[in-house]
Amino acid sequence: MLPTSAQQPTRTQPAPAKPAATKPASTASTAPKPTAPASKTATGKASDSATPAANTAAKPGTGNVTTKPATKPGTTGATTSKPATSTAAGTPATPAAKPASVAKPAPALPANLGSQDPDTRYRNGKTLIDQSRFELAMDELLPLTPPSAKYGRGPEAAYLYAVAATRARKWAEAEQMLNLLRTEYPQWPGLSEAYFLQAQVSFEQGEPDNALRVLGEIPAGQLRPQQQAMKATYLARLRDKALWQNLMRRYAQDTAVARAYAEQLVFGGLYTDADRNQLEQVVKQFNLDRTRYTPRPRPQRKSSYNVAVLLPFEFDDTSWETRRRLQFVTDLYAGMKLASDSLQREGRSINLFAYDTGADTIGLKQVLALPEVASMDMIIGPVYKSGAKILARYAQQNQIMAINPLSQDASLVQDNAWYYLFEPSLATQGRLAAEYAYRSLGGRPAMIFHEDTKDEAAFSEAYKRAYEGLGGRVLAVRHFDSNNPESLNAGYGGVDLRSAGHLVVASDNRKAGPYALGVMQSQGLTVPLLTYASWMDNPSISLGQLDRRDIHFVQPKYLDATQPGVRRFRQLYTQQQNIPPSVFAATGFELLYYFGNQLHQHGPAFQQQLANSGPISGMLFQGIGYSNQAHDNQYVPITKLERLEVEVQNPVGVR
Repeated sequence: MLPTSAQQPTRTQPAPAKPAATKPASTASTAPKPTAPASKTATGKASDSATPAANTAAKPGTGNVTTKPATKPGTTGATTSKPATSTAAGTPATPAAKPASVAKPAPALPANLGSQDPDTRYRNGKTLIDQSRFELAMDELLPLTPPSAKYGRGPEAAYLYAVAATRARKWAEAEQMLNLLRTEYPQWPGLSEAYFLQAQVSFEQGEPDNALRVLGEIPAGQLRPQQQAMKATYLARLRDKALWQNLMRRYAQDTAVARAYAEQLVFGGLYTDADRNQLEQVVKQFNLDRTRYTPRPRPQRKSSYNVAVLLPFEFDDTSWETRRRLQFVTDLYAGMKLASDSLQREGRSINLFAYDTGADTIGLKQVLALPEVASMDMIIGPVYKSGAKILARYAQQNQIMAINPLSQDASLVQDNAWYYLFEPSLATQGRLAAEYAYRSLGGRPAMIFHEDTKDEAAFSEAYKRAYEGLGGRVLAVRHFDSNNPESLNAGYGGVDLRSAGHLVVASDNRKAGPYALGVMQSQGLTVPLLTYASWMDNPSISLGQLDRRDIHFVQPKYLDATQPGVRRFRQLYTQQQNIPPSVFAATGFELLYYFGNQLHQHGPAFQQQLANSGPISGMLFQGIGYSNQAHDNQYVPITKLERLEVEVQNPVGVR
């Protein structure tokens, strides 16, 4: 494996070439939280607190690259930019210690859970929903729902059960209860709410046809604003053109469906010349704004493409601390430059234009206000979450493909046909890990333990949903705070781990691995364990410990140093930068090489081509692909240690 970061002696760097032009500067300020952490290991998932080790910075402005540096606000004329260089070296800066979190006391459970009194159970169910204890609420309400229970509030209990099930994302249970409610209590006055909820369940299960049909059963005039909002939200996520054609035939008079389809044609990348007459008919029939729904001429394929790179180089701050903190940015850019050179040698010209967005959204907005950016064929960036949301809107409005290099947040691309994540999202990682575990472990019952964070909760929820969807059982889902010993004890306490067929531990925290392995050792557990590959970088765990157990690692950034492509990349990068590449440099190279080839093969609007191709082996990483209309990478390597060597268990093409 390549090292996660290079640690080399300080060296003197030659002066970079003077950039071709200057652009208005962004105002420096305190850096907001990145969409992806500032450091990732080559063997595992991102680590929120790690500071990238010092590699020598890329030299913007050389080769087939144009750098758009910053100038100070209020100045005119050309100025000499300050390239993002660094002579920082040595041991990586120690991450700031996170303060110990104080566990918030959970609200008290209702008294008399499982009471024989139906009114008590009903009240308990409502209270548990308010406390977000949805599965407990379902347990309380379920006995009250069938007509045989002869409970006066049976319909209300059934509806509340369905509400709890949807919030727990138990779609099958919700649908079953809503069917019971509609069948057994057809005179219930709140039936419109049940129809509305069932439509949401159908949308969530990927059944938009059924969802629209159910909404059509709601009496005219009831919940109309809510229906329109639901349709707008869920229809915006549909990317399958054949499905859209079917919906347009079945719901030809539905204004919301027609408007959403027009949006997908014009702004979602689905439009072809063959759609001209149908789009014209929809605009005329539903009196849509013709100026908005007139598709732009499709860009023609060219011999050379322009790509804007929007990253926080912070040229105005030359301090050692800033240069060291932003080393991952210059590594990313250096990898892209090398990819641009490689594509150029293959006859596929990509012109990079690097823009310094600064540390805040002000700088990004200034860059996006430049007319030249709107003429780019593709945009890469940014790395901060607040900026990513701004660029996502810009890309959609201007119909320019944009790629986020580091984020694993699926929400950024959920309703946007023009924005992609280069990384697999946490939800995708959880889903693909569950599919792998179900196949390779024979569907053994699972127990899931996860760090009490949004990212790890997303991974665990996706794992549970996918595993149960395949027919597997998840016996328990527990969360903990690794920085709080009491929380760790509570997270693993109260469950019989011996009943599990395999364990899942979703945490990068360096305390989580030793604790989980200690629990397994103390109980004599030898069941398979699935976790993050960052455990292999944990100094508190020996590789021998990991090798002796049946541990499977989720490792999106695995680099096989024995592969010719990786060896060649390492050689070329070291020749140019006089230092080995970090995983960020590899990310920058793979990103531009892959999407640069997409530009040359299909032109600037290549969404449909991506959707119709499965994951393929990358030049450096194990695989990349955006099949089934996905907007994040749909391949995640699962690895194991075998005789202290990392081996990929699910290579591309093997399911």
